[in-house]
Amino acid sequence: MKMGSLRVVIADDEPLARERLRGLLADQSGIEVVAEASDGHQALHACAEHQPDLILLDIAMPGLDGLEAAHHLAAFEPRPAVVFCTAYDAHALSAFEAEAIDYLVKPVRAERLAAALERVRTFAAGRQHGVARLDGKRRTHLCARLRGSLRLIPIEDVHYLQAEEKYVVVHHVHGEDLIEESLKSLEEEFDERFVRIHRNCLVARYEIVELRRSPDGHVQAILRHGDHPLEVSRRCVAGVREMLKHL
Repeated sequence: MKMGSLRVVIADDEPLARERLRGLLADQSGIEVVAEASDGHQALHACAEHQPDLILLDIAMPGLDGLEAAHHLAAFEPRPAVVFCTAYDAHALSAFEAEAIDYLVKPVRAERLAAALERVRTFAAGRQHGVARLDGKRRTHLCARLRGSLRLIPIEDVHYLQAEEKYVVVHHVHGEDLIEESLKSLEEEFDERFVRIHRNCLVARYEIVELRRSPDGHVQAILRHGDHPLEVSRRCVAGVREMLKHL
């Protein structure tokens, strides 16, 4: 990024709203709009491809909404600044808890946009890293980075999650992917969907068909869609058995 210049992605499901933002940005110096998106999925792909300094992000969009998209963007490297542009002020607290740089209410005024851009320039000059947590809201997808692109994996498609060094392997309907998140944080966020069977493994509750003891005395979980059983640690056996009683 050149000093003072900003590469920008505009994400809004309303074409007129995107057009208005383009017009306002055209009046600002040092701004390059590198892509537009009409929903959260497109926004994430645009950021993965173009690595912008800033995304102007609507909140109420079909599919993946702006707050969840911001959660995923917080893990991007480099991490783009997020400025929400929305017709409602009710989301302001959630927006700032998602570490947004600013929050603009539509119709966006030129002077407010200019002030937000200055805040973004300060952020871009000293960009920091971190993963934002939505305000009590669980994500509907996990985000895997793939050679400069990304894949969004619906939580409902995940069979189990297995820690492997600094990554977590997501075993899902269409195969396997790596994500850079901790198993502990995933367990906390999705505790109603997954159960811990081992210090390095979380399994979707509906995936466990039964527990069996192997010839060597270890307890194993038989999965509905798994190719092989997974070991259940001694400390987790009682909890998993109790969970199965209530399925």
